[in-house]
Amino acid sequence: MAAVASAAALASLAGCGGVKDGAAGDAASANAITIGTTDKVTNLDPAGSYDNGSYAVQIQVFPFLYAQDYNTSELSPDIAADDGTWSADGTEFTVKLKKGLKFANGHDLTSSDVKFSFDRIKKINDPNGPSSLLANIDSVEAPDDDTVVFKAAVKNDVTLKQVLSSPAGPIVDEESFSADKLTPADTIVKDKAFAGPYTMTSFKLNEAISYAKNTSYKGLTPAKNDAVQVQYFADTSNLKMAVQQGQVDVAFRSLTPTDVEDLSKDSKLKVVKGPGGEERFIVFNMKIQPFGESQPDADPAKALAVRKAVANLIDREELATKVYKNTYTPMYSYIPDGLAGKVDTFKEKYGENGKPSVDKAKAELEKAGVSTPVDLKLQYNTDHYGSSSADEYAAIKNQLEQGGLFKVDLQSTEYTQYSKERVVTDDSDGSYPVYQLGWFPDYSDPDNYLSPFFRDGNFVNNGYANKQINDLIVQQAGEQDTAKREDMLKQIQELETDDLSTIPLLQGAQVAVTGKDISGVVLDASFRFRYAGVTKG
Repeated sequence: MAAVASAAALASLAGCGGVKDGAAGDAASANAITIGTTDKVTNLDPAGSYDNGSYAVQIQVFPFLYAQDYNTSELSPDIAADDGTWSADGTEFTVKLKKGLKFANGHDLTSSDVKFSFDRIKKINDPNGPSSLLANIDSVEAPDDDTVVFKAAVKNDVTLKQVLSSPAGPIVDEESFSADKLTPADTIVKDKAFAGPYTMTSFKLNEAISYAKNTSYKGLTPAKNDAVQVQYFADTSNLKMAVQQGQVDVAFRSLTPTDVEDLSKDSKLKVVKGPGGEERFIVFNMKIQPFGESQPDADPAKALAVRKAVANLIDREELATKVYKNTYTPMYSYIPDGLAGKVDTFKEKYGENGKPSVDKAKAELEKAGVSTPVDLKLQYNTDHYGSSSADEYAAIKNQLEQGGLFKVDLQSTEYTQYSKERVVTDDSDGSYPVYQLGWFPDYSDPDNYLSPFFRDGNFVNNGYANKQINDLIVQQAGEQDTAKREDMLKQIQELETDDLSTIPLLQGAQVAVTGKDISGVVLDASFRFRYAGVTKG
């Protein structure tokens, strides 16, 4: 059953999550924009989350130094006063802040808050946080209230400015947030520790959120509406019904391909599409996959053979056409279409020109001395990556069991639990030998499909490391010669296609469905939907 709240119920949430001032009534005004989603929030604190559901909230209430300008699709200053400047030797990037910045609670927003925001992400280093994005930043200095200096680990880092606009970039209030541990949502909301386009007036985790326009915001995208209400749904069928019946103005993430096709025929609704870049892929836990490092029968050659056999059995075309009705397309590389350096390495090395091959899979297992069928525990999730994931992974199970090479145990877990149990940490080898992940880009650069996956300290946290790949990722980030950088990007993909710590499956666009009276829904190239531009009537 969907977690749907009426306007009156939303107002009553002022007593939930530590909010006691009753301000949620402002967000329940008649002209409020209502948005429905099935995405889940894992953490309101930017240091403890690196997922689309949490970031969808954070970009509404926290400011950034830079953000994407909808009018140009380029990065522009948000609370920064300029485009930033590199030092002559390429080791320092200096940013000036706009004057008179404040948080909604009245606290001044200065360079000290900026330094604090980046320092705490690295210090906390939460396994589900975005600290891996800050690997190229050695340190942050605040020489005066209006100046921030980033000391770069990679000279003239071509990705640095984009990282400042990413999930690692929200600027938080150092008087409200803890420097060395995650700050509870109750505290954040109660303290009104916001300086983005909106303040949050009520918060009930994965049930409902009320936002009110932040009149003191001086950034790139001031809100055109006065208030927004977000309702969280447990399944897509209820989300579909809500937008059909006008209970929500916008439905965004995640309707099924069949739902979108059906809703596109409704004269009362509009379908809004945004750029691609989303990726769906399979991850191997290098510790506990069959013959993995922590298994009693650990054997690197056999573990690799298992991964290669899986790669040879995947039929991307079937997933794209039968499961997703061509709303996704097959992905045979680690970098998606449209970005520099992309090369279809999986067509070259596995299967038959993109088609599956049982014979090649069987040969890989036989060569390594692996007995069949191989028992394979495969985990997936439906409430974060869409209800079609059930059909997707049922199809993958069937593909992997072709020829009797694998016996697949298919299981599903709710996302807030899933996001914690999947990772390898110092204290845990993780719980899922092989599992589903999706990727929503932080910025439109090929690096964003490599660093978070394969660089040391990466977000995937599956126990994988390769020094040659790591060093190449670092080098390409600072390479000013376009042709040389593309060569490095191709080399990284070739090497990783041999290692197979992950297997890319599909890439797709993003879709929202709105009422006819709704305007200003823009889905940007970084897979973000900011509510500030949305108007009704």
